[in-house]
Amino acid sequence: MDITIFGKGNMGTAIGKNFEAAGNQVAYYTSKDHVDSFGDLVILAVPYPALASIADEYGDSLKGKVVVDITNPLDFNTFDSLVVPADSSAAQELQAKLPDSKVLKAFNTNFAATLESGSVDGVTKTTVMVAGDDDDAKQSFKSALADSQLAVIDAGKLKRARELEAFGFLQMTTAASKQINWTGGFGVIK
Repeated sequence: MDITIFGKGNMGTAIGKNFEAAGNQVAYYTSKDHVDSFGDLVILAVPYPALASIADEYGDSLKGKVVVDITNPLDFNTFDSLVVPADSSAAQELQAKLPDSKVLKAFNTNFAATLESGSVDGVTKTTVMVAGDDDDAKQSFKSALADSQLAVIDAGKLKRARELEAFGFLQMTTAASKQINWTGGFGVIK
């Protein structure tokens, strides 16, 4: 599968490594690049505020594409709250801006180190939770990672993104307060 990743930071490269290991073709772009064509799967490994500008600039080009939002919409001034309404999420806002795309929420509950290593502090396999309203889009996402070191769990409809974002926020604040490691975090044991 052809995959486009916006973002070449720790998360973008760790995510891309897993897609590449699973046999996919990955193209990386930064905010300085102009993208002329997109893969079938588009990963937005960018800070939350960048979602709106990407949607505005590339909305027409993203029609029909599976677009994966990995953001955690934190208030980085206080590091004490999310900046989306309690009954919504960054992913739901993005879906509203890209009504002809299939928006998924994924990777926001993972740290880059666990995506790189494939495990949560060496204890359990790194599990990616994915939420979205389009079952075929979620299946394509899972298939693209099938031969990677990651496990993928369907977390339900896109409205579950708000819980994933709250969970990601909790994990980030506990790591920032040094109660857990950035190589650790929360894992899923089946």
